[in-house]
Amino acid sequence: MKRLLILLLMSMSLGSDLDLTNFSPGLREDGLIKTWVYFQNKDGSSNLELDNRRKNNRSNIGLSAEASFYDLAISPNYIDQLNGLGIHIINQSRWLNAVSVLVNPDQLYILNELTFVKKLAPVFQLHRKKPTLNGEISMPMINRDGDLDYGYAQDQIEQINVHTAHENGYYGQGVRVLVIDTGFDLSHSVFDSLTLIAQHDFINNDDFTGNETDDENYYNQDFHGTAVLSVMAANQPGSLIGPAFKSEYLLAKTEMVEQEIQAEEDNYVAGLEWGEENGAQVVSTSLGYLDWYTYEDLDGNTVVTTNAIDIAVRLGLTCVTAAGNEGNSSWYYIIAPADADSVISVGAVNVNDMLATFSSHGPTYDGRIKPEVCARGVSTWGVDPGTNGFRTLNGTSLATPLVAGAVAIIISAQPNWTPMTLRSALLMSADHHSNPNNSFGYGIINTWGTINFPISSTKEMGFVIISTYPNPFNPMTTIKFSVDGMQYISIQIIDITGRIVDILANEMKEPGMYEIQWDASNQPSGIYYVRLQSEQSSDTHKILYLK
Repeated sequence: MKRLLILLLMSMSLGSDLDLTNFSPGLREDGLIKTWVYFQNKDGSSNLELDNRRKNNRSNIGLSAEASFYDLAISPNYIDQLNGLGIHIINQSRWLNAVSVLVNPDQLYILNELTFVKKLAPVFQLHRKKPTLNGEISMPMINRDGDLDYGYAQDQIEQINVHTAHENGYYGQGVRVLVIDTGFDLSHSVFDSLTLIAQHDFINNDDFTGNETDDENYYNQDFHGTAVLSVMAANQPGSLIGPAFKSEYLLAKTEMVEQEIQAEEDNYVAGLEWGEENGAQVVSTSLGYLDWYTYEDLDGNTVVTTNAIDIAVRLGLTCVTAAGNEGNSSWYYIIAPADADSVISVGAVNVNDMLATFSSHGPTYDGRIKPEVCARGVSTWGVDPGTNGFRTLNGTSLATPLVAGAVAIIISAQPNWTPMTLRSALLMSADHHSNPNNSFGYGIINTWGTINFPISSTKEMGFVIISTYPNPFNPMTTIKFSVDGMQYISIQIIDITGRIVDILANEMKEPGMYEIQWDASNQPSGIYYVRLQSEQSSDTHKILYLK
């Protein structure tokens, strides 16, 4: 209440249309405010050079290997002007065309008057519940004969049919996975053969992602991340083997345990962009509820981290995130960024395929089914961080790395699938696919079934909307789509009431890649849907027009 009163007084004293009460989520104990500064354009900036791995990742799945808007650096002129004003820049986001800054109220007022600044918004904090610790703790088992003795992980591996993929030679090899979490302790013996490409701490801006707090009131900084990583990447036959134990790993530390188990969304976005720059193909995150957002904000277009996930998918990354542990709380619903249109959000089941009571439910605020899929998140086996033993934990945080590991395996088997093709195959091969709901989603995944899913019979092999750019947009957006066989198609723009407001194409198309633009100048701002339709099926993509 004291903070709110201070902000109200400051807002009145400035005599500006800038209402500082809106920035209370970013207010620190020292009176500084952490704020997003969004720019009007990228004038004077230059493209980030794409390395061969990123080019190959994009071209393998049919994306352009040329640099796009998202690769274009933030205007150095704008950065220089902010530096000249004494503005402390924390993170830069090429994808959002924004920077996060730490400013006092007077500086916030100055930023609001700059002509190249599009808008200001507070930096929000991401919260997640601590995983529930079970009583099951064990020291390493004696290795048995056979390279693929899963030890404690046997049930959770077989439940999602990973073992069959392993038997057929797919282990996630050659696939690069980004894990965003609290930190990582790699001293456990299950990580002895881990292929670590790089790691970075986005809290302290260094390359150490291990524990940095001795506060016994909290889990060690690296507890959660270490446990999550082990579920996916462990390789100790007879004790614990994860799905993607032969993948390559990028580790990003974004959460500050000593500050109430939270990460700020600018660290999360910075971690995503860093991972993409370093060639990530899969993203695994177990972050949670955004304290300052409401259920109405979970519409797939509002939350910053949700928008960043959608951009990552457009650039070729398959993103997997926890649905949340709010199922038996007053919140009940999923957490951001699980509301993203293109993400694979993961609910939790037990060893008997029953839904965990804590697993968050859908739908999104705009009515989409969530979560997408499920895996074991009750008594899931991983390492016991800080020891060389093993333990079980509960949470969608533990189900998520099982699915992300399975995704890495699928990519090693189907390297030319786009993220959305993979997502569709994963959903349509899950055990509830014929009757999806807002508890199980499409059900428990079937890794080997996904690899062998007859993708040629799905709508995505007939045609698919690959991307809309920019999104959100004002007033023009470009719709990129592919057609695999000669067919008659229609492209319509639908408003949120279901009314057709524009028809962009109604014609025969030969196989190929196409782009078409929509000018929304004559329409009100809001959510619209692009619908690509033929006589057999249709594909729909949500867009947001912001004036």
